[in-house]
Amino acid sequence: MLVHPEEILETIHMIKAENLDIRTVTMGINLRGCCHNDIEVFNERIYDKITSYAKDLVRTTEDIQSLYGIPIINKRIAVTPIAIVAESCDTDDYVSIAKTLDRAAEDVGIDFIGGFSALVHKGATPGDIKLINSLPQALANTKKVCASINVATTKAGINMDAVAMMGDIIKKTADATKDADGIGCAKLVVFANAPEDNPFMAGAFHGIGEPDCVINVGVSGPGVVNSTIRELKDPDLGEISEAIKKTAFKITRMGEMVGREVSRRLNVEFGVVDLSLAPTPEIGDSVAAILEAMGLQNCGTHGTTAALALLNDAVKKGGSMASSYVGGLSGAFIPVSEDAGMIHAVEIGALSLEKLEAMTSVCSVGLDMIAIPGDTSASTISAIIADEMAIGMINKKTTAVRLIPAPGKKVGDHVEYGGLLGRAPVMAVSEFSSEEFIGRGGRIPAPIQALTN
Repeated sequence: MLVHPEEILETIHMIKAENLDIRTVTMGINLRGCCHNDIEVFNERIYDKITSYAKDLVRTTEDIQSLYGIPIINKRIAVTPIAIVAESCDTDDYVSIAKTLDRAAEDVGIDFIGGFSALVHKGATPGDIKLINSLPQALANTKKVCASINVATTKAGINMDAVAMMGDIIKKTADATKDADGIGCAKLVVFANAPEDNPFMAGAFHGIGEPDCVINVGVSGPGVVNSTIRELKDPDLGEISEAIKKTAFKITRMGEMVGREVSRRLNVEFGVVDLSLAPTPEIGDSVAAILEAMGLQNCGTHGTTAALALLNDAVKKGGSMASSYVGGLSGAFIPVSEDAGMIHAVEIGALSLEKLEAMTSVCSVGLDMIAIPGDTSASTISAIIADEMAIGMINKKTTAVRLIPAPGKKVGDHVEYGGLLGRAPVMAVSEFSSEEFIGRGGRIPAPIQALTN
C-alpha cells in the first residue's frame, strides 16, 4: 500500500483535532478443536488456546500505536460461538466457561472477549438452550465477556420462541446486575443476520467460515466526517455525499495499514476492515452531529432517516474503494448512550424509540445501547426485538437490539456506565401490550426475498 506524505499530514490532523482512532483490533480465535465432555478439560483447553494465540496482541498493537501515532482504543478477542463448541460438555450450565473466558481476557490484557454466543435463527439445540439460560449469571459474574444471540436471518425467518426467551433473559440479566444499573445488558446483543467477522462488541464472534486465527480491525471517525461536512461552503446533498466518500476512503486506508501490520507481526491472517462510524460520548465525535451538519435542527426530526441513509451509503462506497477486504458491519452506528448528540436529542424530546427504529432500516446495526424503564415487561422487550428482527430479515441486512431495562429507573432518569458505554437517558416504550402476540411462539417464515437460488 503506497501512502503519500500529504495523507500522513491529513491523518495527523484528524487524530489531533477530530478524534480519529482505530476503535478496535480484534483477534478471532477458533475453539472447535477444544471440545471435550469434561468441562474442566474444556475450560483448560480454551484458556490455553486463547492465551497462546493472544499473548502478544496487546504489546504488538501498542508498539504499532507508538510507531504510527494512531490511537488504538480497544484490543479484543472473538471466539467460536460457545454454544457450538461446548455442546459436548457434560454440564447443566456454561457459567464456568464464561468465567474462563474472562480470566483469559484478563491475563492477556485485552478489553473485551466476545463469543459467548448462540445461533438459533431456525431452532435451538440443547447446547444453545444451556448457553441462553446461563446468560444472566455469566454476564453478572464476568467483566469482559460479551454475548450475542442470532435469532433471525433472511433465509430462515425469525425464531419467535427464541425472541420470547430473550425478552425474559434480558430482564433477568438486568436484575442480576441491578447494583450497576443493569450493565450486564450492555454486554448482550440480539441479532438478525449476524456477520461472522464483526470486530465490534458486544456482537463479535469468530464465525464458522473463518480461519483458525485472524485479525479484524474496526475504524472510527465520526468527528472527522462531521468536521469535513461543516467545512463545506453551502453544499448540496450530492456534494456532501462525495465529501463523506473521500473521508471514508482515507480512514479505511489507515485501518487496513494498521490491521495488516498487526497480522504480519503476529503471523496470523488479516481479515477485514470494518469501517463503521462508531461514536463516543465526546462532543463532536457523534453520528447525530453529522446528521445535524447536513442541515437538521436536531437528530430525530423529519429527514433524519434520509440523512442517515446518505451517510451510510457514502461511508460504504468510500471504504470499499480503499480496501478489498471490507467486512463486519461497515456503516454508521447509532448507540444512544455512546453518542453525545443522540443523548441530547433524546433529552430534548427530538428523538424517540419509534424514530430510532425507523433509522435502523438504513444504518449498520439497530437499536443499540438504549435504556428503557426497569418495569418494562419481558413481552414488550421481546416485541421490540421482533420488530427489529423483521427489519433485518426483510431488508437482507444486519440488525440488532441492545436494550437495558434499567432496574428502578423510569422515563427521564439516566444510567451512567462511563467510558465508551457512556450515559443513557431512559426512553419511553409503548404502554400497550404485545403479550398475546409474543406468546404465540413458532417461527415467522422467511420472506420471498430468501428465494434467491
